[in-house]
Amino acid sequence: MLPSQRLDYSAIIDRPPLKLPGGARVVVWPIINVELWDIHRPMPRQVLPPPTHVNRLPDFAHWAWHEYGMRVGFWRMKQALDNLDIKASLFTNARVISDYARVAEEALKSGWEFVGHSYDQQPIHVEKDQRAMIQRTVKTIKAFTGKAPVGWLSPGLTETFYTPDYLAEAGIKYIADWIIDDEPCEIRTDHGNVLAMPYNVECNDIPMMMVQHHSSNEFVTRTMDHFDRLYEEGKTRAKIMAIGVHPYISGVAHRIKYFEEVFKRLRNKPGVLFWTGEQILDWYGQQGRVAPKPKRAAKK
Repeated sequence: MLPSQRLDYSAIIDRPPLKLPGGARVVVWPIINVELWDIHRPMPRQVLPPPTHVNRLPDFAHWAWHEYGMRVGFWRMKQALDNLDIKASLFTNARVISDYARVAEEALKSGWEFVGHSYDQQPIHVEKDQRAMIQRTVKTIKAFTGKAPVGWLSPGLTETFYTPDYLAEAGIKYIADWIIDDEPCEIRTDHGNVLAMPYNVECNDIPMMMVQHHSSNEFVTRTMDHFDRLYEEGKTRAKIMAIGVHPYISGVAHRIKYFEEVFKRLRNKPGVLFWTGEQILDWYGQQGRVAPKPKRAAKK
């Protein structure tokens, strides 16, 4: 199905407002992305131009750049959230469970939500059998945590026209690839509706730091500007704010204080809830929204 066949256009002003418990205004959704960068493949991202501008394999420099995040950066970020009693959603490649067991074990012990983020870090389009990869990811996470993941984010938000159907078939209930709204939206699949969850690529350290090359304090400026507007609008309708970060970017020594500052400031705001994606999913299910009827395209 094309996106237009999966969901209908809906202006936010035409919907009845969603309401949060206790008169809260905004749900902050903290997201830590942990990934497996396989040394045998091109690295998912680069910070240094290659010598003579020719990419070579193995790309050891960028493998090591990411490895720092798993060895050091992740633990700084987790300590910051632990200090504020905030649980995150761990968007994780399933291979992290075996290759970085210490990270997975600590996240599980702390009650973080495990969200499928492919088996390892490469675009969905290059998977020889994405359906099998999705099922393997779900089974691996379930075997480790005792519970199948209900959420999914594809590497780089990559999807084919069939990905939502394969995800729904594997039991996924929400997808963060569809960054289309401030509220969850139901999208159609061949296996029932799933939620498009309000993820955010601009309150995210990859575009801010690695693509746009802002100074480190831009994380505070942009994130709080975004929050302030949602907080004002949250007087009349609930808003969701996702904050997605990566240990090799936000967990480094010159950025971690800005990560800490944002969450300290948000923690001190009245009417702010810190929820995982699964908590948002459960809350949305209690709102009594009517699910859209399937709109199927003719199969060729």
